Amino acid sequence: MLLTIIDIHSPLVTLAINIASFLLLLALVMCFLRIALGPTLADRVVALDVLNILAVAYCALLAIASGQPVYLDAAIALALVAFLVSVAFARFIEKSGSRTVTNSHGEHNDN
Repeated sequence: MLLTIIDIHSPLVTLAINIASFLLLLALVMCFLRIALGPTLADRVVALDVLNILAVAYCALLAIASGQPVYLDAAIALALVAFLVSVAFARFIEKSGSRTVTNSHGEHNDN
């Protein structure tokens, strides 16, 4: 039989889960706004990375709220995939970015 560390039906834990889910939802909305309105590609990539972290946090919160440890497995798998996506986007930005060099006088020279 699976032993639980905390009592999920406690009012304090229920309140903490509700507050955490609201804050995660607020952070998700802000990330979607940054992805849609981000002035640069780097801002959008960082917002996407934060979005992946928030998805992992939501899976962990769901595991606590439901008492099912299978959501932690999903969180670990999502974290691994999110890391690979972040590395792929970083390489894409590195390869597709323009090569601008600034000399000692502050002037830009395009190579």
